[in-house]
Amino acid sequence: MREPVVDATDSLIPIGISACLMGEKVRYNGGHKRSQYCLDVLSDCFSFKPFCPELAVGLGVPREPIRLVGEAAHPSALGTKDPSLDVTEALAEQGRTVAAALPDLCGYIVIKGSPSCGMERVKVYHPNGMPNGAGRGLFIDALMRANPLLPVEEEGRLNDPVLRENFIVRVFALHRWKQLVAAEPSYHALLQFHSQSKYLLMAHSYEGYRVLGRYLAEAHDQPIDKAMQTYISGLMEHLSQCATRNSHVNVLMHVFGYLKKAIDSQCKQEILDSIDEYHRGEVHLVVPLTLLRHYLKRHGSDYIKQQFYLDPHPYKLGLRNYI
Repeated sequence: MREPVVDATDSLIPIGISACLMGEKVRYNGGHKRSQYCLDVLSDCFSFKPFCPELAVGLGVPREPIRLVGEAAHPSALGTKDPSLDVTEALAEQGRTVAAALPDLCGYIVIKGSPSCGMERVKVYHPNGMPNGAGRGLFIDALMRANPLLPVEEEGRLNDPVLRENFIVRVFALHRWKQLVAAEPSYHALLQFHSQSKYLLMAHSYEGYRVLGRYLAEAHDQPIDKAMQTYISGLMEHLSQCATRNSHVNVLMHVFGYLKKAIDSQCKQEILDSIDEYHRGEVHLVVPLTLLRHYLKRHGSDYIKQQFYLDPHPYKLGLRNYI
């Protein structure tokens, strides 16, 4: 029998982060962008690994700002006052270096708009100074290419409850994968992980659940390392789709189905009413989930109680209190 699922909160999860978000005075003007949410809330679960790529490539504090110049798809990082200051390849090399040096990272939080760290919508300019679209910071672009599984999010976007929950779901999913499958690879571990991920995956992408299920049905013909890589790549891609109210309701009703024969009509109606209230936007997701967990604890099978969907991240983060 498989060992009980390891609680991901037993140890802090390694997460990369822009050093300025940790309160370090590393910005071009000698300032910082301290994130209260990261330091005061997420630090209970995450072990942050701060890094400033602009310092790493030799730019001091304070320093001349850099910006992205050229074509949006392939910009250069040049000095705003002295265009001969070119740190394009140096920033990309730092991204590849960090990806190789920190393979255990389960996520990365970056600062918005940075020509080195910005995840998206970073301003790109023509050489004449006119706007020329938007791109991605060169450091984080290289790091994401080197580690495509890594969940990356901008600190400012964590203010959106849906985006925040989605990012942290992916962080914990990757962490569980590293603990439960990658640590001791086997087809049994892979199938067990998929089984426990069923409803979490369905909430984000029903089609993704079907595609990965069909793939695993034939994966025994492939080397285990290839099967694992294909699966986890697909899983992280599908989880990057934000779950919707409708998809959560669909999953809640599936979970409810495991209780229909075990509880009386009054308890059933209580659960159904809470799901309807959530569907109408009158309560948050935590309300029907709390009821379901209460009854599953008494009447649920081992299969349904082991579903990651029920506890995809620590309850103390309160992420489902806002969606």
